[in-house]
Amino acid sequence: MKGLVLAIQFLTRLPMPKVTANETDFARSIRWFPAVGAIVGLSVMFAVNLAVRIDPWIGALAGLLCWVGVTGALHLDGLGDIADACGAVHKGRDRLLAVLADPHVGSFGVVAIGLQLIVKLLLLHALVERGMMLPLLLIPFAARIGPLLWARMLPPLHAGLGARFADAVKTIHIALWISLLIIAAWWLPALLAAPLLMLVWGLWLKRRLGGISGDGHGAGIELVESGLLFVALIAGGAA
Repeated sequence: MKGLVLAIQFLTRLPMPKVTANETDFARSIRWFPAVGAIVGLSVMFAVNLAVRIDPWIGALAGLLCWVGVTGALHLDGLGDIADACGAVHKGRDRLLAVLADPHVGSFGVVAIGLQLIVKLLLLHALVERGMMLPLLLIPFAARIGPLLWARMLPPLHAGLGARFADAVKTIHIALWISLLIIAAWWLPALLAAPLLMLVWGLWLKRRLGGISGDGHGAGIELVESGLLFVALIAGGAA
């Protein structure tokens, strides 16, 4: 269970006991990312259920604040970095890597993060208003299968987080989580769009940036979450 504890510590701000771990242990924690997503989803659904009694917009806002708070805006930071990197990719690989390593957020990053928060708030409100709570639980789980796929299908963009994850993911881990995704899709068919969204993101990263990094994983999680929220909303409206 060390891997699960490490994954929770890395992906969330939830208090966890200290564990002794090396780089190999940390890399292997990626295998538990979808389980952490389920924890995030449970937290978001709980926050929404408490606040929606006041007003659907308050419920949506509470869900968004919980989503950002529990994850410590980790994935939003990755989205901002990828957006800034896209603005510098035409200047060459060295400039691209320099932008990714820069802890400051540029104008492209600010816009990307702002738009992502607006999109999530609107989608959350639309789902909450229709009483659709199950997507809030299952979508964070589904989106965090993405890093396992991207770690296997894309070369590391640089030495770092993405490179350490690559050797830790085996086919059996992906097969296990995809199997659970298919089972969960019995209750929420919109989840079947997740592999397609993950594939599109992976191909875009390969073509645009040339590989995967920790920022690419974080940005992908955010975008897949929003994509699945939208699909769930459309599918719910058509049902």
